[in-house]
Amino acid sequence: MASQQLQHAGRLRLVDQPHGGFETGIVRLPTETPPAPPPAAAPAARSEGGFAEALHTAVEASGLSLERIRTALAKEGVRVSITTLSYWRRGRSQPERATSLRAVHLLEELLGLPHTNLSARLGPPRPRGRWVTPAACDGLRVEDVWPGEQEISGVFAELDAPPIGELERLSIHDAYFVDAQRRGHLLRMRQVVRATVSGVSRCLVVHKADDEATGCPEINSVRHARLGRVRRRPEIGLLVAELLLDRPLAAGDSTVFEYEVEIPPGKPSTTYARRFAVPVREYVLQVHFDPATVPAHCERFDRSPGEETDQVRQQLWIGASASAHVLAPDQSPGQIGIRWEWE
Repeated sequence: MASQQLQHAGRLRLVDQPHGGFETGIVRLPTETPPAPPPAAAPAARSEGGFAEALHTAVEASGLSLERIRTALAKEGVRVSITTLSYWRRGRSQPERATSLRAVHLLEELLGLPHTNLSARLGPPRPRGRWVTPAACDGLRVEDVWPGEQEISGVFAELDAPPIGELERLSIHDAYFVDAQRRGHLLRMRQVVRATVSGVSRCLVVHKADDEATGCPEINSVRHARLGRVRRRPEIGLLVAELLLDRPLAAGDSTVFEYEVEIPPGKPSTTYARRFAVPVREYVLQVHFDPATVPAHCERFDRSPGEETDQVRQQLWIGASASAHVLAPDQSPGQIGIRWEWE
């Protein structure tokens, strides 16, 4: 079934911080020196790709998480979401507004880069207006996350889905349970989110059963939120549900919500995965097997948005607790999961 170290910083300094759209899940049933900027006259020095590459290299060399960078910028009066920072370092969008350009100069200071090392690499502003393609927003479209799934797009339109990116995902923890008959029967989900704008009161979640399952997943035991409108498409095992938060959130407010998903019966399970429309600060996936029936092999896999080919595979150990887990800090949009073989 499916469900979505500080380097020298000059004036700008960090202090230790306590750790504190839509998302979908999938459950299938059956140095240190950054590159010096090229001369300003060279076209490549002002390409968007040059900016993204330089920023990515500097962030990796610094050892700082995007959350700590976001916090440091906020202390200087510049609010930039983790989603936006992630998109800048991957070249999906570029800083253009005055506030964003100030953030770039602060990033140069924070990451220990020479003045204009990043800003000199920015390309010209992207064209805007009615007849051009809009700049990338803080998240993927539902069509990018679920390519070919027209039913999901239709349900999102019917429920007037909130704008992608208005909820920043700080932490998601999925616990998936497989019974002695080798079938996934329960998913427990816990999520910590923060509003990037004021007035956020709801979000949509998507869960999709495997083709061999009979019926739709069902959400119950919702905590710190309540179930709103629900749309089911039994012929394809699709559930789209609206979760209403305990209270409307102002920009910067955070909340925690949890719920359980009952998985419809089907063939023995071999996979659980989640698809992400927006970056998440920390994702933890645990698969719990019945001690009487433990798989012979288990591995992690990662995929780019909309792709069916694995980018990463990593063997996982199933310990005495009969469970395996994956920890993914600063998870990008795309898909991550665990698959296993019974024999």
